Amino acid sequence: MLKAIFSSLLLVCAPALLATAADLDEISNFRVYSPQFASSGQPTAKQLKLVRDAGYERVIYLAFTNDHTAIDDEDGTVKELGMDYAHIAVDFGNPMSNDFYAFAGVMRTGPAQKTLLHCQVNFRASTFSFLYRTIYEGVDVADAKEDLDSVWKPNSTWQGFIFDVLEDFDIDPNCDVCDWKAAED
Repeated sequence: MLKAIFSSLLLVCAPALLATAADLDEISNFRVYSPQFASSGQPTAKQLKLVRDAGYERVIYLAFTNDHTAIDDEDGTVKELGMDYAHIAVDFGNPMSNDFYAFAGVMRTGPAQKTLLHCQVNFRASTFSFLYRTIYEGVDVADAKEDLDSVWKPNSTWQGFIFDVLEDFDIDPNCDVCDWKAAED
């Protein structure tokens, strides 16, 4: 009896879950790293509702609120949807180690919270994701680098930032398949 009820619920709910996953893929450069962690470019207010409906409990934003693609009152929108919100303004032209440490501090206060990390295009966010996964989640540099490369090839500023943060943790950024040739600035 319970199996029949569960099967019926699954048939009813599965299309909605698949639609949500497909809708999330509409967010610019959306990447899922684990059941608890994803990054993306700037979602719209409507997409933030889909993020919540997909079970995300926290949104972290890594760009400036006055960017032309930022949504008005994102913090209020996210809070109204019942999710936690954190904002760390990371200067794309000058990322700082302290920016990463602030982000890692937020992540480590609720490591089980399903989190969407985003910026405008997913350059900042994918880089912070690479670092966090490598440093705190034990993901192999080669695997994390492959995910980073699927979004962008960091320029010399961001490559230097990555190397500096990894050095703080005595992690070697090099691997057999890692191409760290910086993209043109």
